[in-house]
Amino acid sequence: MILEIVSPEATLFKGEVTSVSLPGIDGSFQILNNHAPIVSILKQGTVKVTATSFKFDKEVENKFTKVNDQNYTLDITSGTIEMKDNKVIVLAD
Repeated sequence: MILEIVSPEATLFKGEVTSVSLPGIDGSFQILNNHAPIVSILKQGTVKVTATSFKFDKEVENKFTKVNDQNYTLDITSGTIEMKDNKVIVLAD
């Protein structure tokens, strides 16, 4: 599936991922390939992204924390997520 993480300043990440875990207002949840359509509000927490490879723009790479070669995390204060047609869009603050 395609994941796009957008902040008010820039697009932080856009690429193919295998899963993304998010801090929803009613608890954390994970989205996998072919997940049902969903829209949710996010609270302060950590977005966890799993992919076979990552490519970041140099100016935003420092916002992510590398866990290992296939996992990165991003701390957010709030946001919104939409999953539709195997594309996840995260609008993050």
